[in-house]
Amino acid sequence: MVDQLVHYGIHFLLPLIISIKFFKSIWVKAYLIMLLAFSIDLDHFLATPFFDPERCSINFHPLHTYWAIGIYIFLALLKPTRILGIGLVIHILADTLDCLL
Repeated sequence: MVDQLVHYGIHFLLPLIISIKFFKSIWVKAYLIMLLAFSIDLDHFLATPFFDPERCSINFHPLHTYWAIGIYIFLALLKPTRILGIGLVIHILADTLDCLL
């Protein structure tokens, strides 16, 4: 239960806090873009079974590999893709914590 609260808290609250604090004038747009980072979970459809609570997503699913994570960090560093990149990095952070808890 606590792990789910942490996971979804990071997914929903951290992007909201970052959007309000660092993207004040466009916080709603920034928040929605960061929530689009959830779309990388579409790669779970490639796994059998689709959901396994014991499986760590990091370096298992194609969009959760170390190569992909490197690209997400790079996107977060570039101004035109910064908001999306931050959302992707937050998503990976939440999934990484799932592996540790």
